Amino acid sequence: MERPVIDFATVLASSAHDMKNGLCLLIQLIDQLSEKMRLNNMDEAEELASIHYEASRINTNLLQMLAMYRAEKDVLPLNVDSYYLDETLEELVAQNSLYINNKSLSVTFDIEDELSWYFDQDLVSNLLNDIFVNAMRYCNSSIVVSAKTLNDQLHVTIADDGNGYPEHMLQSAISSPQDIELNISRTGLGLYFAQLIAAAHEQDGVYGSIKLENGGSLNGSIFTLVLP
Repeated sequence: MERPVIDFATVLASSAHDMKNGLCLLIQLIDQLSEKMRLNNMDEAEELASIHYEASRINTNLLQMLAMYRAEKDVLPLNVDSYYLDETLEELVAQNSLYINNKSLSVTFDIEDELSWYFDQDLVSNLLNDIFVNAMRYCNSSIVVSAKTLNDQLHVTIADDGNGYPEHMLQSAISSPQDIELNISRTGLGLYFAQLIAAAHEQDGVYGSIKLENGGSLNGSIFTLVLP
């Protein structure tokens, strides 16, 4: 009997989808547990925050893998609608509140009043969550999340007071997605995903983009997502 041909990429994508659902449930359970428990013990609080952080990070990786698989198969759907930026960004921060509170981080917002835009909320939220999680990890104590319109485009920025982006990341951000070295680290995967999702948003021949810088008011790393 001839052995059936197995498309490993399809199997991997299906498995990643199942794992993603399981991790989402795990993250919800951790949130519920943190609300029920009175964590007077700092060690317990830190351990629970670390579990939540790692589960969220793995979930983000799985979502990125699925999106890139679908993009490779030309089946990456964009569900574009109008969303208020304050609601989207406040939800992003709320999802990471356990880690923020445990590490005593300061997160402030600078968002234009009544600012709304058209984009795929799931994909953009996942992109921004990956950047925000890295900011939480590498900042000293402060993060600023901002959104504004500039030249008829949406600019969403996440800045921190850490040591800034290393030079190879600054160079990768201006490279085309196919030139990013994914084998260097998970950072390469995150940048590839960010560029992929940004460029998937197009309006009248203008495509979305990302920008990485160092400096600013916090003298750390600055990530900017630009959407047409």
